[in-house]
Amino acid sequence: MSEESAPGPKESPPAAPRAGSREVWKKGGRLLSVLLAVNVLLLACTLISGGAFNKVAVYDTDVFALLTTMMLLASLWILFYLLRTVRCPDAVPYQDAHAGPIWLRGGLVLFGICTLVMDVFKTGYYSSFFECQSAIKILHPLTQAVFVIVQTYFLWVSSKDCIHVHLDLTRCGLMFTLTTNLAIWMAAVVDESVHQTHSYDSSHSNASHLRLTPDQRAGSSVGGDCSCNTAICQIFQQGYFYLYPFNIEYSLFASTMLYVMWKNVGRLLASSTHGHGHGHGHTPSRVSLFRETLFAGPILGLMLFVVGLAVFIIYEVQVSGEGGRTQQALVIYYSFNIICLGLMTLVSLSGSIIYRFDRRAMDHHKNPTRTLDVALLVGAALGQYAISYYSLVAVVVGTPRDLLGGLNLAHALLMIAQHTFQNVFIIESLHRGPPGAEPHDTTPKESCHGLTFANLDALHTLPACPPTPRLVGTNPVGPQETMAIILAPRGHWRRRCLKDISLFLLLCNVILWIMPAFGARPHFSNTVEVDFYGYSLWAAIVNICLPFGIFYRMHAVSSLLEVYVLS
Repeated sequence: MSEESAPGPKESPPAAPRAGSREVWKKGGRLLSVLLAVNVLLLACTLISGGAFNKVAVYDTDVFALLTTMMLLASLWILFYLLRTVRCPDAVPYQDAHAGPIWLRGGLVLFGICTLVMDVFKTGYYSSFFECQSAIKILHPLTQAVFVIVQTYFLWVSSKDCIHVHLDLTRCGLMFTLTTNLAIWMAAVVDESVHQTHSYDSSHSNASHLRLTPDQRAGSSVGGDCSCNTAICQIFQQGYFYLYPFNIEYSLFASTMLYVMWKNVGRLLASSTHGHGHGHGHTPSRVSLFRETLFAGPILGLMLFVVGLAVFIIYEVQVSGEGGRTQQALVIYYSFNIICLGLMTLVSLSGSIIYRFDRRAMDHHKNPTRTLDVALLVGAALGQYAISYYSLVAVVVGTPRDLLGGLNLAHALLMIAQHTFQNVFIIESLHRGPPGAEPHDTTPKESCHGLTFANLDALHTLPACPPTPRLVGTNPVGPQETMAIILAPRGHWRRRCLKDISLFLLLCNVILWIMPAFGARPHFSNTVEVDFYGYSLWAAIVNICLPFGIFYRMHAVSSLLEVYVLS
């Protein structure tokens, strides 16, 4: 049943024709908002990509002016939305229980705080040589700070809304705000890529067409002395570059939540589905989240996380130091990644095998949030697939046959396998019903398992409980003083294993996000691909595909946290 044709609690039968007309107009309103977003996004993409090259007469001040204007317009629309929903309580008659889970909103707040710190650093950096800077470079981070605060509050309180007033205006406003976040993401990715390329160009002379770092761009474009010489200026500069990954993730988190809100505009929910608790709406209340965990997965995942941090630090120190130690750093880096990816592949495959013995019914309810999660997992994985296949071709066809080439080959193969099996495990987990949901049965079978009772007479009033419990106690005085423990079901071990698997994969994805997000670029330190494809082509491949691979890791963390709760 479509979202517009689902009857409300008081809807009369003659409303069916109107529902059909609303469905047609809903598609027209969505098309209008999508066309607006596409045009604005193409304009932003043109300016942002053009501003990354010296030969194109587009300056970073033009990009900052566009982004500042977009953020101001989006903030004004958000304030209008909040004011309208406050003054009109009937504007939001339904709320989607699947949308805006607490861990997604919590992650948004965390990344938003880091983005605010980045804006403070960026404002301090550009203020260090205010005399030769355009005012827009200082206005841009200040505007972004206001935009982040307004948008974070908006998504915290309104991410579950199914609004029913100003439908077309709301769709256009949500899509414009989503486009603004994507434009901010593109600008951050391009700026970080230019920074990484400049770091590579400091020891190689292949990237002459790329624009310089921000302080050099300022000096060359204005003609004054804008060099960052003071210690406080250099702290601000390094600080906001290291905080770019959080800004990137904030923009992507906000974009996913805005898309779900856009899908829910004008959506009708039956009264019986208001609190339907699959996925984002289901939270175990009788048993703590960690009580049914074996802790083998979290311990192993934590060990890999700590070792990964040490490997990342060693890699950064050795690569940025003497050139002769680069190969040693790459061997350590690839060895750790091969071990981590191999374990993640085996664990994901084990989780899929466990599901073959799981009797829980598949959940086929309409869920825009889950649909988006699956699409993002599959789509974002394509970026890492592309890099891996390009590396495979370079290693297999290229002439070097050394240890580093073999490690690179194994790393590329395991990266493909790990993404594939992890996606299969996560997608299947997201489509499973809550614990105890058998096929063709909506009554939870395991709601009373693991509970302790002091009154045996109360046991038989609970549904789906075995009539003969196991008794504990050697000298009971009466039935009221007898302790009874319900035996755990046969599927209890499966839930524990699935929880361990999800926590292990979660921790591994976090460390695999940290490494590339904070500057690890073995793609350029290892010269196999650079020599095979040439620097310009290989840099374009990595700079386009790697941001999707980085986003995949953080989105997988969010999905695995949901899998843990569902298990």
